[in-house]
Amino acid sequence: MKLPLISGLEVIKRLKKTGFIATRQKGSHVRLEKYVEDKIVKITIPLHSELKKGTLSRIIKDAGLTLKEFLVLK
Repeated sequence: MKLPLISGLEVIKRLKKTGFIATRQKGSHVRLEKYVEDKIVKITIPLHSELKKGTLSRIIKDAGLTLKEFLVLK
């Protein structure tokens, strides 16, 4: 499976469906947080029109998702 070329806003929409909430924004970066068991998962998403593949891959991994799980979210 290949990583899609998608925007930061699209990534935020997909992650919100898994329970992440936007907690703050500084410039062109949005911080998302989600409570998992007894800890908080924090992810920063750049609001670029297209995210680089490495950045997107890291965001998916940090969110605790597989690529397949991420691609199913629409």
